[in-house]
Amino acid sequence: MKLPIKTREDLISFIQNELINTAEAMQLLNCSRQNVFDLIKRGKLTPVKELPKDRLFLKSDILARLEPSE
Repeated sequence: MKLPIKTREDLISFIQNELINTAEAMQLLNCSRQNVFDLIKRGKLTPVKELPKDRLFLKSDILARLEPSE
């Protein structure tokens, strides 16, 4: 994934539009926090940043889980 981040404003825009936390991932996936943690544990989701009480994900990774697998 090539990121066109050249300025501080580009970085802020990327973070605001492309990163989501666990609660937002739960909403998009329509699942529980425990299910999100299980997906992480099984290697199906990978957080880009782990914080003491939350995790951040790429929105594209979460949306990819919603697409039907072939």
